[in-house]
Amino acid sequence: MLEYMVHNYARIWTLLIQHLLLTLSTLGIALVIAVPVGLFLNRYKWISVPVLSLLGILYSIPSLAMYAFLIPLIGLGAKTAIVALVAYSQLILVRNVMVGFQSIDSAIIEAGRGMGLDAKALFVYIQLPLALPLILGGLRLATVSTIGIATIAAWINAGGLGVILFEGLYQNHMAKMLWGTIMVSVLAIAANQLLMALERRMSRRARGELV
Repeated sequence: MLEYMVHNYARIWTLLIQHLLLTLSTLGIALVIAVPVGLFLNRYKWISVPVLSLLGILYSIPSLAMYAFLIPLIGLGAKTAIVALVAYSQLILVRNVMVGFQSIDSAIIEAGRGMGLDAKALFVYIQLPLALPLILGGLRLATVSTIGIATIAAWINAGGLGVILFEGLYQNHMAKMLWGTIMVSVLAIAANQLLMALERRMSRRARGELV
Protein backbone atom coordinates (compact mmCIF):
# COMPACT_ATOMS: atom_id res chain seq x y z
CA MET A 1 0.00 0.00 0.00
CA LEU A 2 2.76 2.49 0.93
CA GLU A 3 4.68 1.39 -2.14
CA TYR A 4 1.80 2.53 -4.37
CA MET A 5 1.85 5.99 -2.74
CA VAL A 6 5.63 6.30 -3.10
CA HIS A 7 5.52 5.49 -6.82
CA ASN A 8 2.35 7.45 -7.62
CA TYR A 9 2.36 10.43 -5.25
CA ALA A 10 2.60 12.93 -8.14
CA ARG A 11 -0.53 11.54 -9.80
CA ILE A 12 -2.40 11.34 -6.50
CA TRP A 13 -1.45 14.96 -5.75
CA THR A 14 -2.70 16.05 -9.19
CA LEU A 15 -6.02 14.27 -8.68
CA LEU A 16 -6.33 15.80 -5.20
CA ILE A 17 -5.89 19.29 -6.66
CA GLN A 18 -8.48 18.49 -9.35
CA HIS A 19 -10.91 17.34 -6.66
CA LEU A 20 -10.28 20.46 -4.60
CA LEU A 21 -10.76 22.79 -7.58
CA LEU A 22 -13.96 20.98 -8.55
CA THR A 23 -15.27 21.41 -5.01
CA LEU A 24 -14.27 25.09 -4.72
CA SER A 25 -15.73 25.95 -8.14
CA THR A 26 -18.99 24.26 -7.19
CA LEU A 27 -19.29 26.01 -3.83
CA GLY A 28 -18.42 29.42 -5.29
CA ILE A 29 -21.15 29.17 -7.94
CA ALA A 30 -23.59 27.60 -5.47
CA LEU A 31 -23.18 30.46 -2.98
CA VAL A 32 -23.72 33.08 -5.68
CA ILE A 33 -27.07 31.41 -6.39
CA ALA A 34 -28.08 30.35 -2.88
CA VAL A 35 -27.55 33.63 -1.01
CA PRO A 36 -29.96 35.76 -3.08
CA VAL A 37 -32.46 32.88 -3.27
CA GLY A 38 -32.30 32.44 0.51
CA LEU A 39 -32.79 36.17 1.04
CA PHE A 40 -35.72 36.16 -1.37
CA LEU A 41 -37.37 33.25 0.47
CA ASN A 42 -36.77 34.99 3.79
CA ARG A 43 -38.64 38.04 2.48
CA TYR A 44 -41.41 36.13 0.70
CA LYS A 45 -42.00 33.22 3.06
CA TRP A 46 -45.12 31.98 1.28
CA ILE A 47 -43.02 30.61 -1.60
CA SER A 48 -40.34 29.00 0.58
CA VAL A 49 -42.14 25.66 1.01
CA PRO A 50 -42.55 24.87 -2.72
CA VAL A 51 -39.02 26.07 -3.53
CA LEU A 52 -37.41 24.01 -0.76
CA SER A 53 -39.55 21.03 -1.76
CA LEU A 54 -38.25 21.31 -5.33
CA LEU A 55 -34.67 21.54 -4.10
CA GLY A 56 -35.32 18.53 -1.88
CA ILE A 57 -36.46 16.54 -4.90
CA LEU A 58 -33.27 17.49 -6.76
CA TYR A 59 -31.17 16.47 -3.75
CA SER A 60 -32.85 13.05 -3.61
CA ILE A 61 -31.92 12.16 -7.22
CA PRO A 62 -29.04 9.63 -7.25
CA SER A 63 -25.82 11.19 -8.52
CA LEU A 64 -25.33 8.68 -11.31
CA ALA A 65 -28.85 9.36 -12.55
CA MET A 66 -28.23 13.11 -12.43
CA TYR A 67 -24.99 12.79 -14.39
CA ALA A 68 -26.65 10.47 -16.93
CA PHE A 69 -29.44 13.02 -17.43
CA LEU A 70 -27.02 15.92 -17.93
CA ILE A 71 -24.56 14.18 -20.29
CA PRO A 72 -26.78 14.51 -23.40
CA LEU A 73 -27.34 18.20 -22.59
CA ILE A 74 -23.83 19.31 -21.59
CA GLY A 75 -21.54 16.39 -22.40
CA LEU A 76 -18.81 14.69 -20.41
CA GLY A 77 -16.37 16.51 -18.16
CA ALA A 78 -16.09 18.97 -15.31
CA LYS A 79 -18.87 21.30 -16.52
CA THR A 80 -21.48 18.58 -16.16
CA ALA A 81 -20.13 17.62 -12.76
CA ILE A 82 -20.25 21.23 -11.53
CA VAL A 83 -23.84 21.72 -12.72
CA ALA A 84 -24.94 18.58 -10.86
CA LEU A 85 -22.97 19.44 -7.72
CA VAL A 86 -24.34 23.00 -7.64
CA ALA A 87 -27.88 21.58 -7.87
CA TYR A 88 -27.19 19.17 -5.00
CA SER A 89 -25.78 21.89 -2.73
CA GLN A 90 -28.68 24.31 -3.14
CA LEU A 91 -31.02 22.65 -0.62
CA ILE A 92 -28.52 22.91 2.24
CA LEU A 93 -27.24 26.39 1.37
CA VAL A 94 -30.58 28.03 0.58
CA ARG A 95 -32.23 26.60 3.68
CA ASN A 96 -29.43 27.75 5.97
CA VAL A 97 -29.31 31.23 4.44
CA MET A 98 -33.06 31.57 4.91
CA VAL A 99 -33.04 30.18 8.47
CA GLY A 100 -30.00 32.28 9.37
CA PHE A 101 -31.81 35.52 8.59
CA GLN A 102 -35.11 34.29 10.05
CA SER A 103 -33.38 33.53 13.37
CA ILE A 104 -32.52 37.20 13.96
CA ASP A 105 -34.64 38.73 16.69
CA SER A 106 -36.88 41.45 15.24
CA ALA A 107 -36.14 43.59 18.30
CA ILE A 108 -32.49 43.79 17.21
CA ILE A 109 -33.57 45.01 13.77
CA GLU A 110 -35.83 47.62 15.32
CA ALA A 111 -33.01 48.76 17.59
CA GLY A 112 -30.78 49.18 14.54
CA ARG A 113 -33.41 51.24 12.79
CA GLY A 114 -33.77 53.32 15.95
CA MET A 115 -30.06 54.08 15.74
CA GLY A 116 -30.60 55.52 12.27
CA LEU A 117 -29.24 52.65 10.18
CA ASP A 118 -30.66 52.33 6.67
CA ALA A 119 -31.48 48.98 5.02
CA LYS A 120 -27.96 48.53 3.60
CA ALA A 121 -26.27 49.29 6.91
CA LEU A 122 -28.67 47.00 8.76
CA PHE A 123 -27.79 44.16 6.41
CA VAL A 124 -24.01 44.68 6.50
CA TYR A 125 -23.50 45.47 10.18
CA ILE A 126 -26.30 43.57 11.92
CA GLN A 127 -28.18 40.98 9.86
CA LEU A 128 -25.28 39.39 7.97
CA PRO A 129 -22.96 39.00 11.01
CA LEU A 130 -25.78 37.42 13.04
CA ALA A 131 -26.83 35.08 10.22
CA LEU A 132 -23.25 34.16 9.25
CA PRO A 133 -22.77 31.28 11.74
CA LEU A 134 -25.79 29.42 10.35
CA ILE A 135 -24.75 30.19 6.78
CA LEU A 136 -21.28 28.81 7.50
CA GLY A 137 -22.89 25.73 9.05
CA GLY A 138 -24.73 25.15 5.80
CA LEU A 139 -21.55 25.76 3.81
CA ARG A 140 -19.74 23.18 5.95
CA LEU A 141 -22.38 20.53 5.31
CA ALA A 142 -22.53 21.39 1.61
CA THR A 143 -18.73 21.19 1.35
CA VAL A 144 -18.52 17.72 2.88
CA SER A 145 -21.42 16.55 0.71
CA THR A 146 -19.84 18.02 -2.43
CA ILE A 147 -16.48 16.37 -1.73
CA GLY A 148 -18.21 13.01 -1.47
CA ILE A 149 -20.47 13.36 -4.51
CA ALA A 150 -17.61 14.80 -6.59
CA THR A 151 -15.92 11.40 -6.28
CA ILE A 152 -18.60 9.95 -8.57
CA ALA A 153 -17.81 12.67 -11.12
CA ALA A 154 -14.80 10.63 -12.26
CA TRP A 155 -17.38 8.41 -13.99
CA ILE A 156 -18.00 11.26 -16.47
CA ASN A 157 -14.33 12.16 -16.98
CA ALA A 158 -14.39 15.12 -14.56
CA GLY A 159 -11.19 13.99 -12.83
CA GLY A 160 -10.59 14.07 -9.11
CA LEU A 161 -9.87 11.39 -6.56
CA GLY A 162 -12.71 9.25 -7.87
CA VAL A 163 -10.40 8.29 -10.74
CA ILE A 164 -8.29 6.19 -8.34
CA LEU A 165 -11.36 4.62 -6.77
CA PHE A 166 -12.93 3.63 -10.09
CA GLU A 167 -9.61 2.29 -11.36
CA GLY A 168 -9.28 0.25 -8.19
CA LEU A 169 -12.77 -1.17 -8.62
CA TYR A 170 -12.29 -2.00 -12.30
CA GLN A 171 -8.83 -3.52 -11.76
CA ASN A 172 -9.53 -5.07 -8.34
CA HIS A 173 -6.56 -3.04 -7.12
CA MET A 174 -6.85 -2.74 -3.33
CA ALA A 175 -4.13 -0.08 -2.93
CA LYS A 176 -5.91 2.27 -5.35
CA MET A 177 -9.24 1.79 -3.60
CA LEU A 178 -7.71 2.39 -0.19
CA TRP A 179 -5.73 5.48 -1.16
CA GLY A 180 -8.71 6.94 -3.00
CA THR A 181 -10.89 6.42 0.06
CA ILE A 182 -8.25 7.78 2.43
CA MET A 183 -7.61 10.94 0.39
CA VAL A 184 -11.31 11.74 -0.01
CA SER A 185 -11.87 11.16 3.71
CA VAL A 186 -8.90 13.34 4.71
CA LEU A 187 -10.08 16.14 2.41
CA ALA A 188 -13.62 15.98 3.81
CA ILE A 189 -12.45 15.89 7.44
CA ALA A 190 -10.00 18.77 6.91
CA ALA A 191 -12.67 20.92 5.25
CA ASN A 192 -15.19 20.08 7.97
CA GLN A 193 -12.78 21.00 10.78
CA LEU A 194 -11.66 24.22 9.11
CA LEU A 195 -15.20 25.44 8.48
CA MET A 196 -16.36 24.31 11.93
CA ALA A 197 -13.62 26.41 13.53
CA LEU A 198 -14.64 29.40 11.40
CA GLU A 199 -18.30 28.81 12.26
CA ARG A 200 -17.53 28.78 15.99
CA ARG A 201 -15.42 31.93 15.69
CA MET A 202 -18.22 33.78 13.88
CA SER A 203 -20.75 32.53 16.43
CA ARG A 204 -18.63 33.87 19.33
CA ARG A 205 -18.17 37.13 17.49
CA ALA A 206 -21.91 37.47 16.87
CA ARG A 207 -22.67 36.80 20.54
CA GLY A 208 -20.06 39.33 21.56
CA GLU A 209 -21.62 42.01 19.39
CA LEU A 210 -24.98 41.40 21.05
CA VAL A 211 -23.58 41.85 24.56
